[in-house]
Amino acid sequence: MATHNVQTPIPGVFYRRPAPDQPEYAAPGDVVAADQTIGLVEVMKQYAEIKAGVAGTLVSFAVESEATIGPGDVVAVIETA
Repeated sequence: MATHNVQTPIPGVFYRRPAPDQPEYAAPGDVVAADQTIGLVEVMKQYAEIKAGVAGTLVSFAVESEATIGPGDVVAVIETA
C-alpha cells in the first residue's frame, strides 16, 4: 500500500478538533475523503483547514494536537488504495 504525507503549508499551532468541546475531525483508522478536513492550523487568530489531500485510511498523526508546526511539516499519514 502507498502512503501520503499530509503537510502543512503554513506555520502555526495544529489542532485536531474545531473546538475543545467538539470531537476530532478524524482519528487514526478512519476512512477519509481527499477534501475532508483533518485539522486546523492557527496563526495570529486566523485558522486554516488542513485537508487530507487523498482518499484513504488515516494511519497516524505525526504531531500532537496544540503542537507548534512549521511550513512543510508532516501532520498526518494516510494509506491510499
